[in-house]
Amino acid sequence: MYQSEHDQEPVGAPHFGDAALYVSSPAPRRRRRIIAVASVAAVLAGGVAVDRVAAARAESRTAEAFQEGMATPQRPSVHVSGFPVLTQLAEGSLRHVDITAHDIPASGTTRPLPVTELTIGLDGLKTSGSAGEAHARSVEATAFLSYEDVSGALGLEVSQGDEPGRVDVRAGLPLVGDVTVSTAVSAVGGNRIAFTDVRVTQGELIPPVKALLDRALEEPVPLRNIPEGLHLRSVTTTKSGISARFTGKAVTFHPSSSSA
Repeated sequence: MYQSEHDQEPVGAPHFGDAALYVSSPAPRRRRRIIAVASVAAVLAGGVAVDRVAAARAESRTAEAFQEGMATPQRPSVHVSGFPVLTQLAEGSLRHVDITAHDIPASGTTRPLPVTELTIGLDGLKTSGSAGEAHARSVEATAFLSYEDVSGALGLEVSQGDEPGRVDVRAGLPLVGDVTVSTAVSAVGGNRIAFTDVRVTQGELIPPVKALLDRALEEPVPLRNIPEGLHLRSVTTTKSGISARFTGKAVTFHPSSSSA
């Protein structure tokens, strides 16, 4: 007897209840397209992985150069932007690199002021054959100075002022009492922060306290632990500290590269 088409069971077809699932193989041309797409995806995935390794190495070398140049207690965080990084490395220049460092120690013996946090954006970063040196075409940076660190440098208690661009400074002597003054904060030449327009807001400014404030505020405070080639452009006051903005061209990071 002959079986009808409905009586024939597809070979190797999975069953779901009483129904059989018919699966047809893709056409040869479609199958070739699938294989080609999968191959391209695999190559791209491999390329991304290799590029990420190259980026990680570039970030590590930059972090090492910065740490050696600025004597930071910990390696800064570094991020290399742009894809592919391998092409940038082949051209000898990274388009943009972001660096964030913390607790940059103070240098100098006259009112040393550490940098609580330094964020740097570098364009056109070139690395030399030595891991201890790197060069950038242009740089924008922000140094954050906590009021605690500023207080330590001045020898007086510094806190946020009642007006933008101003801070409060409290001074006192035994048996005399405390005096609080408000002073404007500004950027001056030589990467220095000046305290001007001093106004008494609380207490009596008797001669001994005035002399104490004069010694602390008359001379601008230099920022000595900033990479050489950066220039202070402006300062702003915040709730927890002073933010100083820098820019620079052709900046080099190498051992002992902090500005004097």
